Amino acid sequence: MLDALLNASNYTVVFTGAGMSTESGLPDFRSSKGLWKQKDPSQIASTDALNNDVQAFIEFYRERVIGVKEFKPHKGHEILAKWERQGRMKSIITQNVDGFHQQAGSKRVAELHGTLQKLHCQACGKVYSSEEYVNNAYYCDCGGVLRPSIVLFGESLPEDAFEMALTESERAELFIVLGSSLTVTPANNFPLIAKENGAKLVIVNQEPTDFNRFADLVIQNKKIGELLQELDVKLG
Repeated sequence: MLDALLNASNYTVVFTGAGMSTESGLPDFRSSKGLWKQKDPSQIASTDALNNDVQAFIEFYRERVIGVKEFKPHKGHEILAKWERQGRMKSIITQNVDGFHQQAGSKRVAELHGTLQKLHCQACGKVYSSEEYVNNAYYCDCGGVLRPSIVLFGESLPEDAFEMALTESERAELFIVLGSSLTVTPANNFPLIAKENGAKLVIVNQEPTDFNRFADLVIQNKKIGELLQELDVKLG
């Protein structure tokens, strides 16, 4: 049925969450084995920690930056990039901060929560590669602290990513959620915005979500990478 929906859609938008990344081997945050079980996010992944306990902040995020570099995009990421090149899919809205969509070749990506692939100076805003953290370099030329270009607790979503996500959700004829529990606001508003604007809504997630009742199609107990490969074969 999903292949038929894809074929019928002139404007398909994909929304990805942690389940997309975990298939590359990355740990997620909110599962029983997730990173937030080991660390309190409100304490360490926050503007308060950045301002008042910068050493603990840097240690935590250096570990995360290095961790992301140990993994790479999986086949599912590559298929989404291929569909974008073919015009079959128009854009990706992602909650993930690993940068795997771009590494796989996707161009039109709204990173709602930022990226671990870049750092910027908290003082002057100058952008650096995350390799600085790998090389134990934590300060800007101006003396300011380098921090990952992600959204911390206490910060709002980046305006450009939010505006792109809103526009794409409103334009979508088919909106596919891949691997998100849809529990984080305001990101979880976009599937409903798409639905309210007439889109067909598909949710692919291992666990049930509170939004399943709004979906036209729900797929559980199926790995995202396998599903996308099967679809890609069907679509030719």
